[in-house]
Amino acid sequence: MLRALTALILCQFVGEVIARAAGWTMPGPVLGLVLLLGILAVRGGPDEAMRSTAAGLLRHLSLLFVPAGVGIITQLDALGRDWLAIAAAITVSTALGLGVTALVMQRLIR
Repeated sequence: MLRALTALILCQFVGEVIARAAGWTMPGPVLGLVLLLGILAVRGGPDEAMRSTAAGLLRHLSLLFVPAGVGIITQLDALGRDWLAIAAAITVSTALGLGVTALVMQRLIR
């Protein structure tokens, strides 16, 4: 488990270093995830230690929503003040994301 967790954190760290060194706006953890995907593709998939570590992290994924909930509670006055702009941004970005995903899927299916 320690080896798999170290590999996960190391991929995230390398992704962060690359993103900052290159000046990219893409988040480092996303680059780290792409790096991990490449490593796993070359190795033929995750080993049992990586599987069990990932399963353990996914089991407790709901804990990561606690900081977001606290952030919402601490910013209630800003949310009340700008609720229309926030609702519009969420609606438009969701619709655009679904649209782009549908287009990409249509092209990939062909």
